Amino acid sequence: MRILQVITSLHTGGAETLVVNMIPRMAEQGHQVDLVVFNGGRTDLTERLEKECSKCRIYSLGSSYYNPWYIVKLARIMRQYDIVHTHNSSPQLFAAIANIVCRRKLVTTEHNTNNRKRHNRLLTFIDKWMYGRYEKTICISDQAEQNLRTHLNDNHSRNSAILTIYNGVDVEKINHAEPIPTGEIGRCRVVMVAAFRAQKDQDTLIRAMQLLPKNEYELWLVGDGERRPLLESFVKELYLEDRVKLLGLRTDVPNILKAADVVVMSSHWEGLSLSNIEGMAAGKPFIASDVDGLREVTKGYGLLFPHGDAEALADIIRKLTDDKDYYNEIARRCYERAQQFDIKTTVEGYLKVYESLMSP
Repeated sequence: MRILQVITSLHTGGAETLVVNMIPRMAEQGHQVDLVVFNGGRTDLTERLEKECSKCRIYSLGSSYYNPWYIVKLARIMRQYDIVHTHNSSPQLFAAIANIVCRRKLVTTEHNTNNRKRHNRLLTFIDKWMYGRYEKTICISDQAEQNLRTHLNDNHSRNSAILTIYNGVDVEKINHAEPIPTGEIGRCRVVMVAAFRAQKDQDTLIRAMQLLPKNEYELWLVGDGERRPLLESFVKELYLEDRVKLLGLRTDVPNILKAADVVVMSSHWEGLSLSNIEGMAAGKPFIASDVDGLREVTKGYGLLFPHGDAEALADIIRKLTDDKDYYNEIARRCYERAQQFDIKTTVEGYLKVYESLMSP
């Protein structure tokens, strides 16, 4: 099959990482898989994709995300492929419009349980038209599917145009990564890997650090984004500069996770967080906000804390470090859960969807 993936950019994020994880594996099975990025700025994920799949052609449409001229550019490219698979809002809409003339098989992935568009009646009308142009809409969690059906007033589970395929990661690669050198600090290392944007809630985790004994715990925040200046100011305001480290964007996330003692995802909402699964795959206790997208993966395996409750989060971290048997049991359960989200299973699910659309 000739498959075209379309996404806003290759800046670090769950959707971007999923695409870069899937393309080489699909290509290994004999398919031609190429990529369109709206904002074609080079990133670590760009370099990784070029290294892991030299056959993949990367089309860069420009340097922005919402240029209507992209519709024309996209239509010219789409004609060359059997399947066009979009990710994120502007590619979803622009590909749907371009396909009025292209007539390709369209697939999209819904990466979140919620977004701001769903609270605007006009945009809801556009959404209903847009999703109706897609042969298949793949949701990354059961909650994401349920919320999308509610948004579209489509609560008929027998409608096979909407389905769920869980995100996946390379579980064994993460589990066998070498931890980065940490020196002889002696503190419990708490790690959160997430972009610094409104969806994420690093603030609660930073407040939790203030409630933990000063010489026993430190926090590593891996990521970057528009909220970085706010987080830096917040850390200074709480006098935590010596205990909270903002590590920026990293290409060695598995190695950082293996050096962690506890992995946390504090968020306001999620689709299905790859960082959630990666933290579990590292064989570490994983703690998450009790919100849609995180609850679905974590409940019964890792630990949940009430959304925004820094005191509850600090208590959970303290209990893990005070009780070694409890720590080991949670770590074991997390790793077992991660094995249910291997990238091989995700790729198989996507290819089955594509193949079903190509059948006469």
